Amino acid sequence: MASAVEQLAKNANWGAFSKATELKQRLLFVMGALVVYRLGTYIPLPGIDPLIWKGIFDQKGGGILDMFNMFSGGALQRMTIFALNIMPYISASIILQLATSMSPRLEAIKKDGEHGRMKINQYTRYLTVLLAAIQAYGLAVGLESMQGSAGSAVIDPGMFFRVSTVITIVGGTVFLMWLGEQITARGVGNGISLIIFAGIVAGLPRAVASTLELGRQGTFSFPEIFGIALMVLSAIVFIVFMERAQRRVLVQYPKRQVGNKMFQGASNHIPLKLNTSGVIPPIFASSLLLLPLTIVGFSGAEGGDITATIARFLQHGSPIYMLLYGGLIVFFAFFYTAIVFNPEENADMLRKNGGFIPGIRPGKGTADYLDYILTRITTVGGLYLVLICLLPEFLISRGGLPFYFGGTSLLIVVSVTMDTVAQIHAHMIAHQYEGLIRKSKLGGRRG
Repeated sequence: MASAVEQLAKNANWGAFSKATELKQRLLFVMGALVVYRLGTYIPLPGIDPLIWKGIFDQKGGGILDMFNMFSGGALQRMTIFALNIMPYISASIILQLATSMSPRLEAIKKDGEHGRMKINQYTRYLTVLLAAIQAYGLAVGLESMQGSAGSAVIDPGMFFRVSTVITIVGGTVFLMWLGEQITARGVGNGISLIIFAGIVAGLPRAVASTLELGRQGTFSFPEIFGIALMVLSAIVFIVFMERAQRRVLVQYPKRQVGNKMFQGASNHIPLKLNTSGVIPPIFASSLLLLPLTIVGFSGAEGGDITATIARFLQHGSPIYMLLYGGLIVFFAFFYTAIVFNPEENADMLRKNGGFIPGIRPGKGTADYLDYILTRITTVGGLYLVLICLLPEFLISRGGLPFYFGGTSLLIVVSVTMDTVAQIHAHMIAHQYEGLIRKSKLGGRRG
């Protein structure tokens, strides 16, 4: 039966896809949801003069605002109802995961099966609303203090504008959170990741056009543009290779006797991915750095003020920013890996099922061995993430390339694409497997 399933996987084609009605419905739902999201990034925030705001954004752009705008899918540049995008939800997830690892009570709730997971998700939603409200209020106050060449971006400043801005932006963030959960449940892939992915991909054509325009103006020569394209392609190939890399730990199962039958021992393996944490570390690191930097960016502080000093030292492309960004990526790589893979739990599961790693004692010895391997491969995975995310940043900060060619955006786009394609492939195999079982049953009845 296993060989038949493998053969079906190899022969998966468009004809098989056309018969997978459920998969087509899921994909159509995902596309429809992402269209709704993109439409929302064009609905302007009430009380904002879009032309004046565009001039202010162009004046203040080129740094943290461009990075935030990339994650928001251009919604910040247009100052729409999705200006904060899904970033408050990501920040809330970071805080809850940190709190879960430090609080025994929250950890006990998390381990309480499906009920505990739903409760933690509910806490995350509440915290998302609180963070979105705080950030939206700060955004409203910052917009009132911003002045462009044609005046203030806010048509009628005051408490009414602040309250309406908070309600509108919090509503937009909560809607995106709900939309992401619906994509995960009724579509294909992770909804939150796909929303960020859609925002980045939507800006790629403009990024390519602006790069070619820089070449036309003489900022970059043709060989330099060709080198940039080659660098991006090489980075994509490297990301695919590293995301597929894994360390397989051999596991043996002894012979078993059930009744009068003797079952032969079997061997299996534990696949440990080189980058177990995926795109989480760069997203979490960017989210944490963007939170204080956005406050500084919207404060309108001038030189000499403490906020201006912070902005100067943490400016995108500065050495301190690079060190903090790289350090946070490595920290979250280890932190998230520790959350998704517990060596002690896996060692205990192996011992209960009679499995063992050749040459390693069951129990604590197995847990220590798994922890040792996981630490080594996570170190390599963390350094890989730092290399991918920081190397293009030097070109962006020094050469003026669009943020969409940065390592973080490339990593998100490639990783989310690979994960979504893998899930689509799994759905197709499951559909063909069900068809095979159905045919075998019909053949048995006829016989």
